[in-house]
Amino acid sequence: MRELEHILALFAAAVLLAAAARRAGAPYPVFLAIGGALLAFIPGVPSPTFPPELVLALFVAPILVDAGYDASLRDLRDNWAPLLGLVVVAVGLTTAAVAVVAHALVPGLPWAAAIALGAIVAPPDAVAATAVLRPLHPPQRILGILEGESLLNDASALLIYRLAVGAVAAGSFSVQTVAPTFLLAVLGSLVAGPVLGWLVQRLLEKVQHIPTAIILQFVGTFTVWLLAEHAGLSGVLTTVCFAMTLGRTAPGRTPARIRLPTNAVWATVIFALNIFAFIFIGLQIRPILVELAPVQREQYLLVAAAVLATVILVRIAWHMAFNFAIRWRDRRFGFHPPRPMLRPTVGSGLVISWAGMRGIVTLAAALALPAGFPARDLIVLTAFSVVLGTLLIQGLTLKPLLRALNLRDGDPVGHEEDAARRRLLEAAYAQLPPNGSPAVDLVRKDLKMWLGHVHRRDGPQGSFGAEYDAAYRGALRAAREVLLAMRNSGEIGDDAFHTLENDLDWMEVSDPLRAANADATE
Repeated sequence: MRELEHILALFAAAVLLAAAARRAGAPYPVFLAIGGALLAFIPGVPSPTFPPELVLALFVAPILVDAGYDASLRDLRDNWAPLLGLVVVAVGLTTAAVAVVAHALVPGLPWAAAIALGAIVAPPDAVAATAVLRPLHPPQRILGILEGESLLNDASALLIYRLAVGAVAAGSFSVQTVAPTFLLAVLGSLVAGPVLGWLVQRLLEKVQHIPTAIILQFVGTFTVWLLAEHAGLSGVLTTVCFAMTLGRTAPGRTPARIRLPTNAVWATVIFALNIFAFIFIGLQIRPILVELAPVQREQYLLVAAAVLATVILVRIAWHMAFNFAIRWRDRRFGFHPPRPMLRPTVGSGLVISWAGMRGIVTLAAALALPAGFPARDLIVLTAFSVVLGTLLIQGLTLKPLLRALNLRDGDPVGHEEDAARRRLLEAAYAQLPPNGSPAVDLVRKDLKMWLGHVHRRDGPQGSFGAEYDAAYRGALRAAREVLLAMRNSGEIGDDAFHTLENDLDWMEVSDPLRAANADATE
């Protein structure tokens, strides 16, 4: 019971830290990392542990499904070259460089363990980067590259991680032995993921009860991961392919009344997983620091600092070299994108190079190491130090960097949205009966309100939109006050109150102006 009380108190403190981060305009993982670091200096806190074999499934599988579901196949195709460089080359170079540095500073560290450390700290996490960048409306190409990298580099890094951990368990490593199994696992995952995605979607289509549908989504997520692991496939790659298949098929087959609460639940779960990851890693750090002798503690911190510097410098060196090659190619052969997007520049290369913050996948991979793994304490401490260091150094300076560079791409997403709204409005009007009746006229007005341009506060009808928004909010507020007064006076009972409260809630969230400008008003 005491441990539960401690965990609940820590969770509440983490929620407050995240709220403070939002008020400060900083990505919430930065404040969570600071809170996790402070836990290492609080005496008497518990040190709960998870079975290592469950850590990746519990923390990584939902993260991958959430990211894979929202992944844009079009953006992945458009940016295949920089993504390939970051996902394959940058991850490989980072893993190798970190392994060399760690082995040089700790000569007794087995090479397989050094490679595992490199794979753990190799994949950046886009959560912090996009939290910083999205409010500033950066070029869509930069966002697409960072989000695509975050999804795919987890797969490449954790594949290396699995091989390294397996080599430690087996006591040896042979390319001739591992290569066929590795290729079979990759190819099998590329097939199994979409098949499982199709099967799960077919099952979910038959479920109309909202809580049941949401629970089955999580059951399906963990089942896919576990099936892949038991079959000898890559749980990461299978889950990514599963999620991307759902992302392409579910929108046309999932009713809105299920999709809206589902989005809220998934956002809450991902937020909670990030909190738990930073709490548990922080609770693991204190025993490590307490039990180390002063000389050994200094060595561990030196390794952590060296690995942090290596991680940052390798990414900058690789991507700026790639950026130079791409700009040279564009000067020589011309820039011919499939659609309007920002031309590669030194500024865009700097932003992508600097957006290398590590996050929950690095923490989860470190926690997933088995208890007897060589130099486990060193690896866990180094992994957390890299997460903390990149979030503080890069996460807090990325916004000033973007503002200083002032990168603009003409808002291609906004133009696409405007064009889509016109097409949607035309299609909707075409379905209405040609004869005008009061009911049809009302539908036509509602459609124009939802799909027209009155939602744009900065558009030609901005004054109308502002007046509509103020009037709509005031009317709903007055209705709520009367409803509460009637319940409090006993004029209506709680059953009628909750029915009408639900109606007002749906009216509030379905306000076209507030919904269209949600990102701007949060």
